Amino acid sequence: MSTTTNSLVAKAKKLAVPAGILSTLLFAAAFLLDHNKAMAAASGPLPDSSVSALTALDNAVEAVAARVTPAVVTISVTSRVTPDEQASSGGQGSGGINPQDLPPGLQQFFFGFGPGGQMKPQPQVEHAVGSGVIISSDGYIVTNDHVVNGATEIRVTLDDRRVFKAKLIGVDKLNDLAVVKIDAHDLTSIPWGDSTKLHPGQTVLAFGSPFGYFEFSVTRGIVSALNRPNPYSNDPRKPGDFIQTDAAINPGNSGGPLVNAHGEVVGINTFIITNSGQFAGAGFAIPSEIAEVSAEQIIKDGRVHHGYLGITMNDITPDNAQFFNLPDATGAVVSQVVPDSPASRAGLKTGDVLRELNGKKIVDGRALQVAVSETAPGTEIALGILRDGKPETLHVKVGEYFKQASEEASNSGGQHARLGLTVTDLTPDIRQQLNIPDRVEGAAIENVQPGSPADDAGLAPGNVILEVNRHPVTNADSFASQVHAAPADKDILLLVWANGGASYRVVHPAQSKQN
Repeated sequence: MSTTTNSLVAKAKKLAVPAGILSTLLFAAAFLLDHNKAMAAASGPLPDSSVSALTALDNAVEAVAARVTPAVVTISVTSRVTPDEQASSGGQGSGGINPQDLPPGLQQFFFGFGPGGQMKPQPQVEHAVGSGVIISSDGYIVTNDHVVNGATEIRVTLDDRRVFKAKLIGVDKLNDLAVVKIDAHDLTSIPWGDSTKLHPGQTVLAFGSPFGYFEFSVTRGIVSALNRPNPYSNDPRKPGDFIQTDAAINPGNSGGPLVNAHGEVVGINTFIITNSGQFAGAGFAIPSEIAEVSAEQIIKDGRVHHGYLGITMNDITPDNAQFFNLPDATGAVVSQVVPDSPASRAGLKTGDVLRELNGKKIVDGRALQVAVSETAPGTEIALGILRDGKPETLHVKVGEYFKQASEEASNSGGQHARLGLTVTDLTPDIRQQLNIPDRVEGAAIENVQPGSPADDAGLAPGNVILEVNRHPVTNADSFASQVHAAPADKDILLLVWANGGASYRVVHPAQSKQN
């Protein structure tokens, strides 16, 4: 090969590299130009046709929120608490607010705690915040019992920022519900929905005031599950039946509504399950099938009368069904019958399998608890059972669950207003539940209003009043008559049976209004 040729070849090799780079650069420039054009096009709004489903969902949620929010209220409560109650309140799983669990910037908005969130020594007054929902235009509001428990003052803030002093109408302690009322008219209210028609996966919205500071918030989620028990319940007779949702519920949301796509109340938010004290994806609401009935009874009578059988049950499962000769794993088996209870008087026995209630199939023990709890005391029900594999029908007269005591003391007249307590007759069911001997005659205390003269005298639910001013008490009416006959400005001497013995207590009615 000639030198020239060799030289041209060499030059060609030297030029080949820059040419390759140039080609690459030209390609990259063309790509970037096309990409920039595409990005420029993408920076504009997407056409309605491509996001119609999302915009329709947004519009629907906005419409529900706009309809419901005016019916949501913030409830501020001043209460008198003991140090033990304060130490245990607002903890894990509670819907209440524990300021020590809040971010430092929010702790300043809560009272009862000193700088840095440290608890002051033995405070007597506590301020708390919860939520509620207006269910009637004349001012009836549903919330949780634990929101207003022990309240000496209740204030309600509406969506339009008006503030009203509220009156406690009554509570349902068994289901953690309460009704308060404000003196207002033409209020926006929302209707009850049917929680029995809910299904897992259905969209729901939760309303309330998380942390008591972010008022009138709304979160969206789905129904995660239904018929959940309360893992924090300290009473196995409480039925549970909660709606589980992943719509964010935090301390302060307690008492607020859980609503469906139609803006109907299908639940009352009540507690969360969490390791941190804040929302962790599992919130729970009392279903409207329970809340609506309780609210109606409280509005009508100031209290709720719950049914009671006097049995302990276990669910039938695939593991134990074979031992009871059952065709399927539904129903509940009686594991204990309380002596002298409605169940024992009707002939129920340990090992009986409960299969039907008034002709309707019993799915599990929870379903039976809910049904009996919502049955009026004194009603006769038919229980279909299997005993040793053989079907039988027992007729049971439902008793009354005692420890649901209402909070009507501060709002009612007569002995309630003067002493701050409510009483009831010593029925066989109440004697059994409180373990009161037959020889004890009097009136059982249902509820004692915190800070009342009865509270100051050391009286408590479950005590039995035997005498008023040395005169015997035979029943609730007798007690009322005795107190009414006592001079209004004089102390009252009560003989009280408690903890297996009797003692005299002096009550000072004149102190009933001192706060």
